[in-house]
Amino acid sequence: MAPNTSPISPNITAEEEYESPELPPKFENPFQPQRHSITMKWHDPVFSLRRQAELVKLARAHGVEELLPFTIKGAAEKMRRREENGLRVKGTGIGQKVKGKLWERTLKGRLEKRKQAMLEMPKMIQTWKERGHGRGWKKFPK
Repeated sequence: MAPNTSPISPNITAEEEYESPELPPKFENPFQPQRHSITMKWHDPVFSLRRQAELVKLARAHGVEELLPFTIKGAAEKMRRREENGLRVKGTGIGQKVKGKLWERTLKGRLEKRKQAMLEMPKMIQTWKERGHGRGWKKFPK
């Protein structure tokens, strides 16, 4: 019988702990950094972020993305971060406007003004004809 070296319970031997069905084998995510149990130093993930992105794209193409372990490159995590942080572009928040070019900023007003002019056009034509094709006309369009 081996000496009692179990950190979990003093009544369980090392062999019994290893064969114990209640302790699942430790799973280390290859997409996450790992901490060494003895030195307590961090080790880089097995797969770099670029390779993680490639694996996620490949898994998504074959319809098995949900079988991959957690990664920040996964679609679910990206959607969660998008909902949490928004677009992170100035002016896309509630009540904000993106500055834009002058023609972009004034476009909506000009289109509205043009629409109103088109709606009032039949009345303007009628007035033009009544006044003798321009005589006494004060309302020339600008």
